[in-house]
Amino acid sequence: MSATAAVEMPEISETGLTVKEVSQRIESGQSNAVKTSTSRSVKDIVRANVFTLFNGIIFVAMVMVLVTGSWRDAVFGFVIIINTGIGIFTELKAKRTLDKLSILVASDFLVRRDGEDVEVPHNEIVLGDLLWIRSGEQVPADGQIIQTWGLELDESMLTGESRTVRHKVGEQVYSGATAVSGMALVKVNAVGSHSYAATLTAQAKVYKKTVSDLNKGINTILKFMTFLVVPLCILLILSQIHTVGGWDAALSTGEWRQAVVSAVAGVVGMIPEGLVLLTSLNFAVAAMRLARHNTLVQELESVETLARVDALNLDKTGTITDGGIAFNQLIMLGSRWRELPAQPTEGGSFETLTEQAATQALYDCCNEEQPNGTGQAVLAGLKAQGYKPGQVESRVPFSSARKWSAVVKPILPPAGGDSRSESEGGRTEITPSHFAMTAPASGGETWYMGAPEVIISALGGDYSDVLQQVNDYANDGNRVLLVARSTASLADTDNPQIDPQAKPVALVLCSEKIREDAEQTLAWFREQGVRCRVISGDNPVTVGAIARKVRLTGEHEPRFMDARELPEDVNELARVLENVDVLGRVLPNQKKAIVQALHTQNHVVAMTGDGVNDALAIKEADLGIAMGNAAPATKAVAQVVLVDSKFSHLPDVVARGRQVMANMERVASLFLVKTVYSALISLGVVLTQIPYPYLPRHITYIGALTIGMPAFILALAPNTRRYIPGFLKRVVTFALPGGIATALSVLLTAWFLPGIMGWDVTKNVDLSALRATSAIILFLMGVFVLARVAQPLNSWRGILVAAFAAAGVIGAFIPFVANFFALILPTGTTLVATLIALGGSALIFVICLWLAPLVGKVSGKLLHQHGFNI
Repeated sequence: MSATAAVEMPEISETGLTVKEVSQRIESGQSNAVKTSTSRSVKDIVRANVFTLFNGIIFVAMVMVLVTGSWRDAVFGFVIIINTGIGIFTELKAKRTLDKLSILVASDFLVRRDGEDVEVPHNEIVLGDLLWIRSGEQVPADGQIIQTWGLELDESMLTGESRTVRHKVGEQVYSGATAVSGMALVKVNAVGSHSYAATLTAQAKVYKKTVSDLNKGINTILKFMTFLVVPLCILLILSQIHTVGGWDAALSTGEWRQAVVSAVAGVVGMIPEGLVLLTSLNFAVAAMRLARHNTLVQELESVETLARVDALNLDKTGTITDGGIAFNQLIMLGSRWRELPAQPTEGGSFETLTEQAATQALYDCCNEEQPNGTGQAVLAGLKAQGYKPGQVESRVPFSSARKWSAVVKPILPPAGGDSRSESEGGRTEITPSHFAMTAPASGGETWYMGAPEVIISALGGDYSDVLQQVNDYANDGNRVLLVARSTASLADTDNPQIDPQAKPVALVLCSEKIREDAEQTLAWFREQGVRCRVISGDNPVTVGAIARKVRLTGEHEPRFMDARELPEDVNELARVLENVDVLGRVLPNQKKAIVQALHTQNHVVAMTGDGVNDALAIKEADLGIAMGNAAPATKAVAQVVLVDSKFSHLPDVVARGRQVMANMERVASLFLVKTVYSALISLGVVLTQIPYPYLPRHITYIGALTIGMPAFILALAPNTRRYIPGFLKRVVTFALPGGIATALSVLLTAWFLPGIMGWDVTKNVDLSALRATSAIILFLMGVFVLARVAQPLNSWRGILVAAFAAAGVIGAFIPFVANFFALILPTGTTLVATLIALGGSALIFVICLWLAPLVGKVSGKLLHQHGFNI
């Protein structure tokens, strides 16, 4: 708790809590401290990454091999540690970054204790505290108003309603609202997790896992393999026991160990463990690259969603515009201002109302204690022109509920002629210094500034021509305000009303500052086939004009609509949205409904937002994108956070996702080939009761050089092709020919080569020679499959294939590598037989590739004839 705040506050009789009472409440847990977790807990993150189906299968296989004592054949188990570590590290890094962002919004608040006003941190506010709510502050805890000095709250972060609410004594205020004007003393009656904002945040923080088409495809393969692996593993062990003479011989000689290792070789080969690892690794690499561009990816799977997005819902403020407002000009309303009653001077003559007087009145209307963004822009523009504060007798602050403000200015007689000058046309002008120096006379005049339609609706007379001018300027993207003047003084400032006899004087034109990169960013999305819609709470005409300036729809005119006219039925809403580019006056519940409607049309929807009221819509979207200055609850439910709130990062975000997914589809085929041939070879081994033709360490070596490492390089290549659902079908169709060709090549070698060479595979020496030859064939087929995946080969991709093929051959000549992976180079007649087998394998590969399209067409026709559409 800080020392007494050096702030002049109103005199009040309440003393507030004592130090002892505060201590008691803190000890009993009645403070405003609340858990600031912005995502899953560390425990949840670790559990989700460790206990996966893939990890379970690999772990059991690894334990089985370790029990046999053949630790070299268990090196495949390290992929569990790497894969799990990558996922945990990336999610924990995202969590730490988000927690730091949340801390930035913390601030101190003024409370009354022991008869003094003191500043305390947000977390040290306790139940029963007397809390000062001042203009510009966010309400930190729920409470009841004890005294008020014109407090008005902006509750849009909670309710989505843009208008401010003026609260009275006895009324309840909720945490998360922001005071826009006035001040109040509030007795806190709900703190911490019991407050309204914390309750709303907790609802939004219910964890929702991102659905990944890629992971769904991989898990489908894993689930299928799980049903296949268990019985096949048992059958493989039985077949390998049979090859060594049965159970008695296996147990007495210890050959059971080799039988288990052989069985695991088939099992491990069927699991595309490298694909799972590469998927996590590439998601992590993409997340880290995006982080360098101030884009935080909270869930690795959301990188894939980026690739599938085809509908992007954007806020206007903070995305297309930077949130800033610029004052452009003040336009007098034709000759209408000349007709206004003039004020008598001390000498009985009359002053003519001038543009400079209207401008000074505009300055004074905006010169509030806490002007809003528009007011600040007008003040900045007029200060640059040399205007200074004038004399004001009383004031009605701007309110979003009223949509206007007013000042009562004294009637100002001339100051002896020195401060007046004749302009062209003989019109008398009054300088700002004249207003500042002269003393008020009795009575006063009232100047109003605010929304044109609101002020004009309160005036007597027909001002349709003024409204037409307002609409014309608004259609050009301007934010238009009206200045009006009444010769009467404002009678009641507690319940202010516009004088019906007031006259419109001038229009004030402001505009939002459009981001320099907005047009270029939107053009990129159009080129990539992403449909962008602007969803805003502002006037749809104004938003439509801004959309036109940034060419939201390219050469076409953007179609805008007032969200209050949208249908409630989701299917009808979906139909309407197809023909709408800009929506104005959108309420929070409509944002969520819009996302749901787009889902009915099978769109993949991304949603941007920054307020608590955006949280549920962001959560409903396939990809939630929060700005860095968003509410903590919004950042918690978003999958992506633009830390510096720059819309221009989004193309890089989407492009990175597309790169990962398009390339992962390419390399997934590479991994699935191994799954196909491992399953077929295992089935052939079981049916013909032969020794397994290679060891687990063989598949580890060959897989690393022909699948794992080249796939990682291929996955990082540039690619912006939009991802299309159907990953599994395309990958399986591509992988089957190569997998079948490889399985046939290895099985034919295992079946016929021992007879040709006179080998006795019950002896370890001859079995090792057969396995070495099978491994060479497996390596050659792996190079063929890699060359097919890496096409076209007339670039760096061809060099990649040649380099890894060479690395595999060179490794066999290195003693340590050869001994560790049991690589044996054939010599003599074995070399001749191996070369013949390699030639036959190449022929089989070509035949399988040639037959695959023909088989696909025939099977497709048969299925179509029987009523199946594929």
